[in-house]
Order: sequence, then C-alpha cells, then structure tokens
Amino acid sequence: MIIIGEQNSLCKMSLKSVKSFAELQTELEKSDKGFVLLYKKGSESSECALGRLEGQILNNEFTLLKVNVAETRDVHSQFNISSVPSLLQFEGQELKNVIKGCMTEDYYKSVINGIYSKVSGGEEGKKQKRVVVYGTPSCSWCKRIRDYFNEKNVKYRYIDVAANPAIAEEMKRKSGQMGVPQTEIEGQMIVGFDKPKINRLLGLN
Repeated sequence: MIIIGEQNSLCKMSLKSVKSFAELQTELEKSDKGFVLLYKKGSESSECALGRLEGQILNNEFTLLKVNVAETRDVHSQFNISSVPSLLQFEGQELKNVIKGCMTEDYYKSVINGIYSKVSGGEEGKKQKRVVVYGTPSCSWCKRIRDYFNEKNVKYRYIDVAANPAIAEEMKRKSGQMGVPQTEIEGQMIVGFDKPKINRLLGLN
C-alpha cells in the first residue's frame, strides 16, 4: 500500500511485507488510498513488477505493501486473484482496480500518482479523473482524441500500445478489444472516440 504523505522530499519506495489478510486490513485503515502488490518470490514476471515499483522515485512519502502469495495464502483468495503479479488499488478497504502483469515504471507511476488537473468548465479546484489514452502513431482517431483533450485542457497520459505489448494486453483484458483509440477514465474503458460518453464522465461542456 502506498500512503501518500504531505512532504515533498524525494524518496524511494519502501517495501513492507504483509503476512495475513487481517494485517492487510489494518494497514488499509491507515490511508484513504492504497496499493498492494501480490507476487510470487522467484517468479520472473513477479520480480519484474517488484523491481519496477521499488525502482521509482516520487515526490511523496509512502509505504508499499507486498504479499508473497507463496507464503501468505489468505489474501489473493479474498479478492479472487488467480494470477500474479497483480497490483491492487484500494480506496480505503474497497478494491477499485487490478493491474495484472509486469508494466513499465511510467505506467505504474501514472497509476500510483493519479493524473489530475482542473477540467474546463468544471468546478474551480475540482480534481480531474485519471485519464489514459491508448493509441498508435498511425491512428488518426487517436490524434483527434488527444487534440480534443488538449483543446479542453484535460490532462491525460498517452500510451503507444504498439511499443508496449504488455500494456496492449492489459488494455485488451480491460476492454475485451485490441482496437485503438481507447480511453480509460478512472478504470472505465471507452473504445473509439465516443465524445458524448467522454464528456459525461469528465463533466465537459
């Protein structure tokens, strides 16, 4: 679990092992936002995910919880997780998102930090929902979505899935489709440039 602090000093991600579901619940009570990596020690993909998470340097103080499913067997079953590595995103004790596989450091960072900004026409100071655009360089509709977000002052993260096969597979797992563009707004996938739906989810005029 990552507990976002108020200090801005640079620090590396610290790791804390959780040995039981009860301990996990106790840790999740300490913050309104948390992340837990379920992994299997010695597994190549698990070690990849663990290394990329702990290799980050962020402008926050935080704690990352990790669960070695080979030793702790009562956590993954509580959330019906059948494969590792899986990064679990919580709000309080409520599971909000599951990211399976070893992703890039930039992808983990975007998920952990969240991407927020003021939405044009929205309430002053209101946090924007996290937005990720999946596309390819040759996709004209991908460019149109990005141009639209730029026009509306929507902050987003763009991922070229042609250069990131692992993320392309993660995108397919979430939406059931491989076509681009796809837009993820707070975990909800939108296939194609569905402007009415995008506007509704982001509160755009």
